[in-house]
Amino acid sequence: YMYGLRDSIPKELQGRLVIKVKETKTCNLIEEALTQASLYPQYGEIWIVFDRDQVQNFDSIINDALLKGIHVGWTNPCIEEWFCAYFGKMPPYADSVKCCSGFSKQFEDKTGHPYVKSDKDIYKKLIQYGDEEKAIAIAKGKAQEHESNGNEKPSQQCPGTTMHLLVEEIKSKIQKG
Repeated sequence: YMYGLRDSIPKELQGRLVIKVKETKTCNLIEEALTQASLYPQYGEIWIVFDRDQVQNFDSIINDALLKGIHVGWTNPCIEEWFCAYFGKMPPYADSVKCCSGFSKQFEDKTGHPYVKSDKDIYKKLIQYGDEEKAIAIAKGKAQEHESNGNEKPSQQCPGTTMHLLVEEIKSKIQKG
C-alpha cells in the first residue's frame, strides 16, 4: 500500500514530496524514524505506520511518537480495516485474522480477483475499484464516533484508523504542487 501511495505522487513532485518506506519491527519504529530524520533532515514530516495486531504497547508507541513530533498512521485491528473503507464500510472485526478474512471476501466480490496481502498493486486496485474520498469520510466518521463514545485510546477504537490523515496530507501537498 505504501509503495503504491508513494508511486501515485506525480513525477514532477517526487523530488519535493518523498515517501521513504523503511520496514522495521514495531518496537523500533520511533527510533528508526528519528534515525532516518537525522540522516535526511530535508524531510519535513516524519510518519510511522503500523497496525494494532497483537502489539501490546500500541497506545504508548503512538503517544511516544506524537510527543516526539512524529505523525502516526495506525489501524486497529489491521490495515485491511482501512482497505475496507475504500469499499464503503469499516466493519467491527474483533481481530486481525477475521479482518483479513473479511476484507479478502469483500475484495474478491468487488474486484473478481483474490486478495494477496503482499500485492504490490493494492493501492492501485483500491483506487480503481473503491473510493478514496469515501474511505476518508468513513474513517473520519469512525473517529468522531469513538470520540463521542469516550474511546480516547487508539486501542479502544476498533475499528479505527488514522491512515486517512496521511492520505489527506499527501493529497493536499499534491494539490499545492
